[in-house]
Amino acid sequence: MAVPTSLALTAHIERWPIAGAFTISRGAKTEAVVVVAELSDGVHIGRGECVPYPRYGETPDRTLTAVRSMREPLRRGMDRAALQTALSASAARNALDCAFFDLEAKQQGVRAWTLAGQPPPVPLTTAFTISLGTPEMMAQEAAKAAQRPLLKIKLGGEGDEHRIAAVRRAAPQSVLIVDANEAWSAANLERNLASCAAHGVTMVEQPLPAAEDAALSTLTRPVPVCADESVHDRASLAALRGKYDAVNIKLDKTGGLTEALAMRAQAKALGFGIMVGCMVATSLAMAPAFLVAQPGDIVDLDGPLLLARDRDHGLHYESSLLHRPDPALWG
Repeated sequence: MAVPTSLALTAHIERWPIAGAFTISRGAKTEAVVVVAELSDGVHIGRGECVPYPRYGETPDRTLTAVRSMREPLRRGMDRAALQTALSASAARNALDCAFFDLEAKQQGVRAWTLAGQPPPVPLTTAFTISLGTPEMMAQEAAKAAQRPLLKIKLGGEGDEHRIAAVRRAAPQSVLIVDANEAWSAANLERNLASCAAHGVTMVEQPLPAAEDAALSTLTRPVPVCADESVHDRASLAALRGKYDAVNIKLDKTGGLTEALAMRAQAKALGFGIMVGCMVATSLAMAPAFLVAQPGDIVDLDGPLLLARDRDHGLHYESSLLHRPDPALWG
């Protein structure tokens, strides 16, 4: 890993307005709050972006503090390999890990996928998210996006059967996946899964709370079920066997691209399907996830499409077709 002995670190919080509001079962937000880390060797600068996730006790200020706590180790020569044990899997480590990849690519004059031992990436079709709302509101939004091949429907518990039906009527040709964000219970699990199956939903993401998902192992699942909040990094995979059919790999959970690539390989070896997801963020956060998504079964990297504007040199979305990042953005 060709990095210099000493690196300078800067980090800051950015706020990016969302186009309208983004609503899931845990609440709504109107802006994406991200933390950006920059590593400099005096000639090149590498950048990485993360989204602190309150679900895991992360806040922008705490994440910024965690990133900045690495200033002295970086000055003393900490490299990307050492970073993996210097910080736990977290949004903070993600920002730094991705900044390392960007910096190393610039230092060596190669693309990040070459550094990662991956083939050149090809365009991918991403899901487009329909936020949680009333069935009527969600149907209106689904109708606007009905030309997109893959829609991800946010659900929230009570009334989800009506939401699923309304979206299916509004987007009859789209492939549908749904994300309950832990809002279902053991009492309504079978009924909701049956409704998904009846309306042609191809996957259900995290139906039950992570601490209460044992019920998934005791029933026949008519629709494949994907772990999100129940899975973080490689260490969490073994406990999911028998409960989930797929896992959602997000860099803010794995703590960066390094662990995400290793987790993808191990998850595939264990027989899990692969989904690669994101938080609402700019293209700087999507670019490294795009590399992980290459062999994925489901790609959910629509974060910038949900923003009022993206950063300069952002990823090119041709409707739902996502293209490789420009080196001026990352990697």
